[in-house]
Amino acid sequence: MSKIIALIDGSVYSQSISDHTAWAASRLGTKDVELVHVLGRRDGPNAPADLSGSFSAGMREELLKELSELDELNAKAAQKRGRLILEEAQGALKAKGIEAIAPKLRHGDLMETVADLEVGADMLVIGKRGEAADFAKMHLGSNLERVVRSSHVPVLIASRAFKPIKRFLIAFDGQRTALKAVDYVARTPLFAGLECHLLTVGDRTPAVERNLDNAKALLKGGNLKVSVDVIPGQPYQVVAKYVEDVGIDLLVMGAYSHSRLRSLFIGSTTTETIRNCLIPALIYR
Repeated sequence: MSKIIALIDGSVYSQSISDHTAWAASRLGTKDVELVHVLGRRDGPNAPADLSGSFSAGMREELLKELSELDELNAKAAQKRGRLILEEAQGALKAKGIEAIAPKLRHGDLMETVADLEVGADMLVIGKRGEAADFAKMHLGSNLERVVRSSHVPVLIASRAFKPIKRFLIAFDGQRTALKAVDYVARTPLFAGLECHLLTVGDRTPAVERNLDNAKALLKGGNLKVSVDVIPGQPYQVVAKYVEDVGIDLLVMGAYSHSRLRSLFIGSTTTETIRNCLIPALIYR
């Protein structure tokens, strides 16, 4: 059975994640939503510090007992907070007409949790920034790239606030992941009736024209009306300006076609594009 997985972390994006999840579920005809809040290792008991030689035996034993009790209290508080976060998100989804909601409070590694739960899912939904993100510097959430890189289903990245989606842009570079994104758009009911824009950043060469013609034909086969543009410049800057000038509501793109190591040295076009566009993004790996 198909489902949507929404990753909720208690940040200011939680309401937006719920709204984007409800939008995707209604468009896809998916009624089953799993709300997931993961308590990482830092939310659980910590390993006791090495106190050998620092205190007498009696003082050391007493301190270890106090630390153990404090860890237990912190773990219980984290669990209680996690349940409250899930309850609020569940209420927000029910208000949008979604009834089949399964809240899940998990312990452990986020990536392991995603790998376990995404089997049979239509989509993952995650906020663009988490609780610890630096909003002033527009930093992305620390787990965002890890989730996108590891996921085998499309990832919908929620913006700060949801607004109705009427037109979307496919940032198309002709790479394998971009072709997958185009194929997905053409086949899914998620985009039915929406205004489609197809953009390549670079020079208008014969190879670029062929790739765009093939992508446009595939999208038209999915009954989508498509506007095509080729604009030279820096990809993330061109895309961000296009989004603002045209009034795009959703960005669609293939992502992270290069390795982490390459991105470390030359940066990631995917990350910069997501960071500079103040709209939700659907990423296809």
